[in-house]
Amino acid sequence: MKILKLLNKKIFSITLFCLIFFIPVFAEEKPIDIWNIEKKDNQVISETNISSKNSSGITQSGTAQTSVYELQTNKQTDTIKLDKEFSSKKIKIVGLYDPSEYGLSIDMWSNSDGTKLKKLFQNINKFNLSEDASDIMHISLLTNAYSPTKNITEQEFMSFKSDWLIKDANLELIEEYLIKNQIINLHPNLARYLVDSYLSESNVKKSCEIFSKNTEPIQDDYLSKFNLYCLINYGKNEEAQLILDLKKELGFEDNYYENKINYLFGYLDETDKEISINSILDFHLAHRTNPEFSYEPTVDTPKIVWKYLSAANLLFKIQDIEITDVEKISTIEKAVNDKNYSEKELFEFYKKFQFNINQFLNAKEAYKSLSSIEGRALLYQRTLLTEEPKIKLEFLKILKDLFIADDIGDAFDLELKKFLGEINFEDVPSNFTTFYISNLNNKEAVDKKIKYNSKILHQSKLINYFNGDYAKSKIEEDLDKFLKKIKKDKKYFLSKKDIIFLEALKSDGVEISKKYNGLYEVKQSEMPADIQTMIDNNEIGAALLRIIEVIGPDKIENIDEDTVYFIINTLNQLNVDLIRNKLLLKVLPLKV
Repeated sequence: MKILKLLNKKIFSITLFCLIFFIPVFAEEKPIDIWNIEKKDNQVISETNISSKNSSGITQSGTAQTSVYELQTNKQTDTIKLDKEFSSKKIKIVGLYDPSEYGLSIDMWSNSDGTKLKKLFQNINKFNLSEDASDIMHISLLTNAYSPTKNITEQEFMSFKSDWLIKDANLELIEEYLIKNQIINLHPNLARYLVDSYLSESNVKKSCEIFSKNTEPIQDDYLSKFNLYCLINYGKNEEAQLILDLKKELGFEDNYYENKINYLFGYLDETDKEISINSILDFHLAHRTNPEFSYEPTVDTPKIVWKYLSAANLLFKIQDIEITDVEKISTIEKAVNDKNYSEKELFEFYKKFQFNINQFLNAKEAYKSLSSIEGRALLYQRTLLTEEPKIKLEFLKILKDLFIADDIGDAFDLELKKFLGEINFEDVPSNFTTFYISNLNNKEAVDKKIKYNSKILHQSKLINYFNGDYAKSKIEEDLDKFLKKIKKDKKYFLSKKDIIFLEALKSDGVEISKKYNGLYEVKQSEMPADIQTMIDNNEIGAALLRIIEVIGPDKIENIDEDTVYFIINTLNQLNVDLIRNKLLLKVLPLKV
């Protein structure tokens, strides 16, 4: 491949032009099975990264370097300018859902003020959103629509999408979003998160498939290096070498990466033993190119490296650690908190600590004089020896607080649920009720059925209207009968949920006779002024974000009725019936 250095500038330009515009065609083909290279067929995955300019400019050491795509002044050509123009074209509409599916529009963000949106995104990012809020967020951000333009750039808005999808961590959804819209270059951080996540699971095949499904020239330096590695992984060494040589002609320099890649090319019998954790790709290359690879993580080791070590079965065994090795035990506790070691292994290890009878009898005080690790071990063992629910809850509460105090609260999660699951709710003292409920966190059974109550409007079979099981004429007829009975029954007062039910029906155009107007009265003040302003200004996207902010980490069924009222009222006015109906079927019916 050294012949490239002998090419004159004109031939070099033509070659580069061909690589830019013709290689991506091959990227659409499916990759071969990397786990069975002997059976590889003629499928091709191609490097599509010879494009305009490196978006990050960060090298192995983390310092800024000349972009591998940035030509020296005397090497710039019209070809490169053409490619820059090509790559700079902006995609105005990206998403996964048709606006009509949810009663939204392609202009749902057009009237939104970017200043408000930024503040809303900032507030929402403080929460771990509930399933209800997350569902609305997915629909809001992934519906095909124009980006907002007032007081916000398209790039800022796209960054909000990336940040949310990364936090949500739904890899399949991220992949669908990136590939369906062919927007890896618009979301390099999101694309990197995706391929890194798959690689951290020791799933090289899945990581490389992302590049095989991409049809655009890749601009990001890191993604480009990853793609080149995938070429080698698929046995496309000649193509990979050609592209690497071209990159070097354009100024690319990364000694660590090249050393590992040259070993994979077969040019070196062995590589240096340096192990970089600057990226998961660097770490993987060190593992891949060293038959005697060994790495002992520390507390400061990035979570993604821990995850890789766990997936690749490269972690040391907890049973082999000495109880006097405080540093290693602390490292293990942190790894358990990050879900890279199992809690069961950690708590089995805690049993190796030995305590005297006095320490057991006075555990509530004795743990204070021990190191944090020994204290946790003592309290855990003492909990195992306790049958009395009240005493057990006291020890569990202290133990959980100790984990939280050392910022490893998630290390005592599953085991805590296991303990609490053995305690009946009736045996829980009132001062431990909150602790018991919040940490047990029982998920409601999915197969719970609706129990209809013909005496209560919002619990009657009329709610099946929101399932789509009622014709409009039928619901009007049955509703009239029900309201007639209510009007005669002087003891029946419409609850807030009854009113929510009726207002939703009215919003859908269901006719309710004027003779029932006096049954209830809606106060205008129940709707927050800022939300009503968003609705009046047709700021649909902003209004949905505001609803997400209100719901936050809470389940909709756990939110007070006044708040639920204005949430449903907002959705009524926005005419997003599918979102509204899903929430109503969680809020209104009685389930057993």
